[in-house]
Amino acid sequence: MKRKSWSSTSVHKLLSAVLFFLPASLLAEPLTLHQVVELALKHATGVDIAAADEQHAAASYRELRNSYIPQLNAGAGIGWSDGFPLSLENSAPSLFNLTAQSALINPALRDFIHAAQSDVTVSKLHIKDQRYQIIQDTVLSYAELAKWARRLSGLREAEAAALEMQTAVTQRIKEGIDSEMDGTRARLSVARVRLRLAEASGAADVLREHLSRVTGIQAASIEIDSESMPALPAVEPQEDSRDSIDKAADSTPSVEAAVEHARAQYLRAKGEHKSLWPSMDFAAQYANIATYNNYQKFYRMNSFQPNNLTIGVALHFPFFNFAQHARVQEAESDAFKARKQAEAARNQVSEETLRLQRSVTQMQAAHDVAELEYEIAQKNVAAVQTRMDSSTANLHDLDDARSQATERFITFQDVTFELERSQVSLLRATGDLESWALGSK
Repeated sequence: MKRKSWSSTSVHKLLSAVLFFLPASLLAEPLTLHQVVELALKHATGVDIAAADEQHAAASYRELRNSYIPQLNAGAGIGWSDGFPLSLENSAPSLFNLTAQSALINPALRDFIHAAQSDVTVSKLHIKDQRYQIIQDTVLSYAELAKWARRLSGLREAEAAALEMQTAVTQRIKEGIDSEMDGTRARLSVARVRLRLAEASGAADVLREHLSRVTGIQAASIEIDSESMPALPAVEPQEDSRDSIDKAADSTPSVEAAVEHARAQYLRAKGEHKSLWPSMDFAAQYANIATYNNYQKFYRMNSFQPNNLTIGVALHFPFFNFAQHARVQEAESDAFKARKQAEAARNQVSEETLRLQRSVTQMQAAHDVAELEYEIAQKNVAAVQTRMDSSTANLHDLDDARSQATERFITFQDVTFELERSQVSLLRATGDLESWALGSK
């Protein structure tokens, strides 16, 4: 019998088909926190929006700065004249004309340019703040998903133990040892564990979907590596937290942006005020005039000259501009408002940093209590198991001990995550979040 030979192409197709039908979770490698944060920053729409604002601010700055560069306009005002040659769009009728104009001495324009530079800085600070926000959201989602993953593992073990207990109680009821009430309690223990399982599974699915939208990875392919999270800074006594509060207030992008925005508004107010000062513009115009526009009839000229050129400066003295006086008052009001907003932002960050410091200290104490209670509950389960072996305890005592241990485990996990949330928020407030999250792979 002749054997059928397999070509490399056939083997490749077969392997591709096998890999296609395998679950995505089996093919995907666990994602580290560093990888997830980098993907989130690449796919973040908030950063793209802030970057577009930064480009807009930079273009506005270039628009004002280029006012010192002569703007050239070429064209023609071709037309037939009957009688005196009237102007066409404020220019003499001509076969070809060229105009140039630029700012020469304009004190107000300098302040407006400096204000536009401050706007560019504000936009860059908004990008930085958006980065911090994305990193914080990604880190907390990753940490919470790790919490639910650990809880699911523990609850599955608890479910197996509860089902085993229910089977044993059912058998004891048949033997007349336990009552129907004991059977109901055993079923209630199983139902409680399954309720916890449904809650944990649903929360994990929601977080995977959120991380999927943030990173661009399919939700089914997201598997995390909880060990990849860097250790959070140790909680230290905050006896004198003034230095860290000042550091947070000075390094927070939102506060820096508010201060820079106040500076921009102050410069605009100066610019509006200097708009009442004299200014000087450069201006030049060249025109090639035709003979059929009757210039030689209405202007006494010895000889007609088709090529004409004018170069000079235009002086402006806007002393009696009451509308500009009103704009000065508007700009001064905006500058005052921006300055007060910057002060309010700094005070808010200072208060929030102090609150986070105290919250971290409090949550650390609660974490220690929850950890000890969980440890006691675990030891109680072991003690009840020992008593059962010596016939001084029954299945119901063991079921109660296990249920209490499960509740203590859940409480311990919740408190641990709240401590992590407070620590991550404090890292963002002090400006250390990005270096902590992306410092090492």
